[in-house]
Amino acid sequence: MNIVASLNLPKWRGYLELMRPANIVTAWADILVGFSASGSGVIFTQLMNGQPTADGFIPLAWLLLATTGLYGGGIVFNDVFDAELDQQERPSRPIPSGRVSRENAALLGMILFAIAIFAATQVSLLSVTIAIFITFAALLYDSVGKHHPFFGPLNMGVCRGSNLLLGVSALPAMVGERWYLALIPVLYIAAITAISQGEVHGGKRITGVVALILIAIVLTAVLSLGFFAEYTVIAALPFAALLAVRVLPNFIQAAREPVPEKIRNAVKVGVLSLIILDASIAAGFTGLAYGLLVLILLPISMSFAKMFAVT
Repeated sequence: MNIVASLNLPKWRGYLELMRPANIVTAWADILVGFSASGSGVIFTQLMNGQPTADGFIPLAWLLLATTGLYGGGIVFNDVFDAELDQQERPSRPIPSGRVSRENAALLGMILFAIAIFAATQVSLLSVTIAIFITFAALLYDSVGKHHPFFGPLNMGVCRGSNLLLGVSALPAMVGERWYLALIPVLYIAAITAISQGEVHGGKRITGVVALILIAIVLTAVLSLGFFAEYTVIAALPFAALLAVRVLPNFIQAAREPVPEKIRNAVKVGVLSLIILDASIAAGFTGLAYGLLVLILLPISMSFAKMFAVT
């Protein structure tokens, strides 16, 4: 019997919960900022000036599909590997609650990864190489990396940094020139992943302090990109200020009082605010209007976050 045909509405919701739609939207923002940094963001300026640019959007569409599969597959396998642990700590999650079998969840994850790799092949050889690397890096994190206090945050950061470079690969030659941009999400995600380690049982103050330092470095890096001639720091500044106002208070609270509730709130805000970070960098490379276009993803992600878990 066809698995899809046999699903009822509650099970469909379980599959969506596994994929964490709000998080996937943040991955789209990575692609948009990478696309901008490659110089391809100019097609949006051309569009606003009434110039035909349909062909320029084709690689972007494939890359957005690729990142949807990569992030979706990675987050699904996170629950697959955590099935026994979730049975004890998060029994309401789709797999331990019985709404989705572990086997079907693994099948969904494999399908999503396959879609991602196929989509990347439609752009460039470098794109599919990066997509395959992200696939293995995500599986490494899900199975082993997340259990390590240092390697785990670094592993997840590399996944998100590589996702940004996937956006840059719309113009493969630019990846070599913009590789340093991957370091920013590496540090940002490392901060979130580090502090998230205490979201179930509580964390340590020192972890929260380290996370705060990493966030401060990220904010400094976003503004320091202004040393590059092609980057307009004044366009990035409003978005960077919004990022600081949104993220810092929650991380400070979690560092002062590392209880599960405050940590989960900091993680949720941090994950969704990835879109603001991406909007900051995108605005610096392509202009205020492009930054606002990326920022539009934030209310979309927040809407999904009200319906589906983020952490």
